[in-house]
Amino acid sequence: MTTVDNGVNVQALLDAREVLKGAPEAARFTWRASSKWAEGVRSTVTVEKFFGLGQEQSHKSESVFSADHPEVFAAPDNGITPIEFLLVGLAGCLTAGVASVAQNRGIQLRSVESTVEGNHDIRGILGADSDVRNGFNDIKVTFTIDADASKEEIEALVAQSQKRSAVYDALTNPTNVTVEVA
Repeated sequence: MTTVDNGVNVQALLDAREVLKGAPEAARFTWRASSKWAEGVRSTVTVEKFFGLGQEQSHKSESVFSADHPEVFAAPDNGITPIEFLLVGLAGCLTAGVASVAQNRGIQLRSVESTVEGNHDIRGILGADSDVRNGFNDIKVTFTIDADASKEEIEALVAQSQKRSAVYDALTNPTNVTVEVA
């Protein structure tokens, strides 16, 4: 009997699922990111603290990201664009899901790679055409997975990851967003 190890503690996830079934208030998390304008269209985004399991939590360390725009937008290109962060989040969330589902199903992964492409007509954000939306027109995710599994089993891994992905859900279903000035 070969032991599968994709580096995911599935038992901890399954145990958490069982505990949170009986304590739904503990399952309510608030994720936070703070942005501070630097100059031009560049800002620094920081992620460290969040709320979950009924109390304030912190990541092991603060993560700092630089958001900017490329030189073709007359910017210095000192970071990725804010809309690219959505692609980063989607790729990371789906990939984590593939690893978790594979571990739970006893499938050994050798490699998982994805390419996430978002088609975006920037006339919307520039105000050049009011009929063009500001966000992505569509997003395509392509996985290349090498695993001890059939093509059908790999497709099922990706489908289950998509089904449970928080980022996929946030992008494909309406989410209430409130913007206010303090």
